[in-house]
Amino acid sequence: MLKLIRAVALPSLFALTACGTDPAPEPVEQIIVREPGAAPAATAAASVANDPAATLIAEGKAAFANCAACHTVEKGAASGAGPNLFGIVGTKAGQVAGFSYSDALKASGITWTASELNGYIANPATKLPGTTMIAGAIAEPAKRQAVIAYIESVAAN
Repeated sequence: MLKLIRAVALPSLFALTACGTDPAPEPVEQIIVREPGAAPAATAAASVANDPAATLIAEGKAAFANCAACHTVEKGAASGAGPNLFGIVGTKAGQVAGFSYSDALKASGITWTASELNGYIANPATKLPGTTMIAGAIAEPAKRQAVIAYIESVAAN
């Protein structure tokens, strides 16, 4: 499908660019398409290289790709196999409307702080026996920190 889109889009793009008569066109937004699993473009990496917080969030976004199989982080998006995590930091566990939580999570009394999330995603079944989150443990502390920073940043923006 991607090859078909490219086969149709590229010739159309070249035809449209030949129509322009403006000798100094205004800057335009650049969209970079890459194959799944390919490394991000160097320009994207360079833009966050000088900002440690932005770098951490970018790393978290990349690591969250594994979590996205079950969770969303877009405001108002429907939950999947796991609840939507938009704005989850600072809320009580088991509060996302429309999601069917395990009894263990509903009764946990947990407020999702960065520390609680860190412990939970390190090993959900150990942190909260009886949870239905059976996949998604992140063993590496730096990767957990990055994912949490990304989840926090989504609601902050």
